[in-house]
Parts: sequence; structure tokens; C-alpha cells
Amino acid sequence: MKMPASIRSRSGVLRVAAICGAFAVSGASPARAGIALSKVIVDMPADAPPRDDIEVSNDTQERQYVVAEPAMIRAPGTPQEARVDSSDPAVTGLLVTPQKMVLEPGERKLVRVALIAPRGSDERVYRLAIKPVAGSLSAEQTALKVFIGYDVLVIARPAAVTGKVTATRSGGAITFHNGSNTSVEMSDGRQCDANRKGCQSLPATRLYAGADWKVPIKYATPVQYKVQTGKASRNEAF
Repeated sequence: MKMPASIRSRSGVLRVAAICGAFAVSGASPARAGIALSKVIVDMPADAPPRDDIEVSNDTQERQYVVAEPAMIRAPGTPQEARVDSSDPAVTGLLVTPQKMVLEPGERKLVRVALIAPRGSDERVYRLAIKPVAGSLSAEQTALKVFIGYDVLVIARPAAVTGKVTATRSGGAITFHNGSNTSVEMSDGRQCDANRKGCQSLPATRLYAGADWKVPIKYATPVQYKVQTGKASRNEAF
């Protein structure tokens, strides 16, 4: 199957790119070319099969050429974070199939994500860019098209989870350190004064293994957070 040339877009959960050229019609507005996914996070714990499917649907009235481009993320959430783009499962340990597809209007297809490397002692993190790419534009068409795609987060949990999240305080802030070997979601953050009044909500984040996260706080009282690893969650005070 021959696919049109891909476009390069900014990284993130939502990817938006534009192809610009001369306008055939003065003042014409951009045309939207988008797809929809059944999920944007694939979390594969050690006690579940090492594979999952993402349904990709074409919610437009035009044929969509779609690519799936995997990347391995090294040291995620740290200053040393690096994205290694590779479609070779021998390099990443992740098999994605198909990596190219054509979707007619209203059509749905599955993209399978599978781990082919054994789980190790540390979590592996990937990004999977699933996005439409440019087709040809005729002379009568507007030469501006906005493409909407997704940067799916893929998490391969370690064989066994060890370590925990800790916190230190300094200068009106609390710094969390994930000393475990897997990422956690920290949400429902809250801190109250000594009389349990003046309560304030605190921001949420995904804290990757080995990463730090600094949050400004107002009081010297405990900070409450819900800490979630996959489907398991617990409330903790720091």
C-alpha cells in the first residue's frame, strides 16, 4: 500500500500540523482532517497479557491515510529525557501493527501494540504517534489543511514493583521523588491548615520512575494525595 509522505508535528498527546501553500481561493478557511482513538493511554501491567488494541476511526467525510510511529522514551520526566523514534521492534521491544492504513469515511480499524521483549526490573515507556498524513491537493482545493493526531502513551510495567514515592520540603514547596521502578499518577491533591480549614487543591501529574516534581504549598501541615499505579490506588499523606 503506497502512502503519501508524512508530515512532522510537535510532540504531545494531541498533535496538530498544517500544510501551507498558495490559496486557490482567497480567504479560504482551513480544512480539518482528523481521526479518533478509543484510548490514548495503553497501560500493560505484569499480570495482564503483553498486548492491547487501539481502535482508530475516521470521523471525517474524506479518506484518511494514517500512520502509527512508535518511539521509546528514555529517562521520561527527567532532564535527561530522550525520544528514540524507531519502527524496529528489535530496537524498542515494542511491536506495532499495522503501521500504515487507509480509512474510508466512517471506517474503523485496530492497531495492535505488543511487547516482544521480556519485562525487566524497570518500567519501559513508549509514545505512539497515530496521525493522518497528507494526500495530494488538486489545483481547485484550498492548500491549507489541519491534521489532528495523537501521541499515545504506552507503559510496560516491570515484572515486580519496588520502591515508593517520597517527599521533602523547602522554601514553601514540597518536592516529590518517585523512588520506585514504575510511574504513578498523583491526583486529588489537598492541603489544609492546622485547624483543617483554608483547604487548597493541589495540581495533579504523572510522576515517572526516578523523576522529581515540585509543588508550591502554603502550610506546614501534611499534604494529601491519591497515588495510583495502574488500577491500584491509595491515599497517602506527605
